Amino acid sequence: MKSALRSAIICATSFSIRSNPNNRCRFLPVGSRCVFISTDKAWRFTSMASLGSVDGEPHSPSLQALEKQFEEFRHQLDDSGSLRERIRGVALDIETSTRLMQSSLLLVHHSRPIPEILEKANRQIVVLREHYSKLAEIIRECPGQYYRYHGDWRSETQTVVSLLAFIHFLETKTLLLHEEAEAKLGLNPSDFGLDVEDYLVGICFMSNDLPRYVVNQVTAGDYDCPREVLKFLTDLHAAFRMLNLRNDFLRKKFDGMKYDLRRVEEVYYDVKIRGLAPKQNTGEDQPNG
Repeated sequence: MKSALRSAIICATSFSIRSNPNNRCRFLPVGSRCVFISTDKAWRFTSMASLGSVDGEPHSPSLQALEKQFEEFRHQLDDSGSLRERIRGVALDIETSTRLMQSSLLLVHHSRPIPEILEKANRQIVVLREHYSKLAEIIRECPGQYYRYHGDWRSETQTVVSLLAFIHFLETKTLLLHEEAEAKLGLNPSDFGLDVEDYLVGICFMSNDLPRYVVNQVTAGDYDCPREVLKFLTDLHAAFRMLNLRNDFLRKKFDGMKYDLRRVEEVYYDVKIRGLAPKQNTGEDQPNG
């Protein structure tokens, strides 16, 4: 009886398909059943349980448990997607602020007054603190999930660290420490801090700007700048060599630092050979390489 009923359903369905040549469909054998597959959006199976009810069979407990599990997965993925969209919105705001900072700091290479440039760039730090405060509030909604969503703001944070470190160097001629970077951004290490690897990558990004800065400063007549930057980069490169870095993105960025150091060395020795470097009485004009 069941076989005859199944045959009647298939025949009726086949007749309906022939009457609509636009349908692209086929029958696939699934166990003892023949399942109808169609690309037409009008044909839908409402649930997995409906397949088992074609023959009037009751829904098995295992199938109900399976549907319940995937229903929970659907809710979890929907919530995660909504949360990720909010994070990406804040990350986009952070990227906008970093672009404004970059446009201000580019004027350093055009012999503009540094205090004026830094004042304009520092205004964006206040804006960045607000953005990271919003980001921390979102992450607090899902405790323990920091690194699950970390990739959505990683690159933006690395750029932020590089800009903050460059500003700090222009102000003090020293390196921006990890704790100082967190303080500038208003981050709390206990629940939403600055990832150490993001900090290190940002420092490597900052070193990429120093050779160009040195060349432009020498062109503007600051012949002591190469010595200061060379000493800074030499100490920084030596500090990085203390780390046991894997063969990953951070290692590649660190390997690029030696080329920044070499370019600054070339400028320094060129200035020194030409007799343009200021004479130093403390012996610091010859950095330890």
